[in-house]
Amino acid sequence: MPIKWSALRVTEAMDMAEEFINQAAEPLEQAKLVAVEARKIANLPQYIDQDIARLISEIERAIGGSQFEPTGRLRAAIESVRKSIPDGAVEEERDSEKHGSQPVLV
Repeated sequence: MPIKWSALRVTEAMDMAEEFINQAAEPLEQAKLVAVEARKIANLPQYIDQDIARLISEIERAIGGSQFEPTGRLRAAIESVRKSIPDGAVEEERDSEKHGSQPVLV
C-alpha cells in the first residue's frame, strides 16, 4: 500500500535539520567553555554556581556532552524520525520522481 505523504521530503527535511544542528554544535560548545570558566570566578556564591552548572548541563544535553561527537537528544530525535520511515519508501519515491509522476488510479 503506497503512503500518501512524502517520505523523501521528510528525509530531506531531517537532513536539513541535522545540518543546522551541526552548525549550532560549535557555538554551543563555546558557550559551555565560557560557562565552565565562569564557575572559576573567585568568591562565586553557591546559588550562582548552581545556575551555571545547570546551564552547562543543559548545553551538554543538547549537544550530547562530548566536544568531539555532538550527537545528543536532538540528533537522536532526527534518527528516530528516519527510522520511522517505512523501509524502501524513500528509494521508491526517488525512482518514481526519476520516471515522472503518474496519477494513482483508485
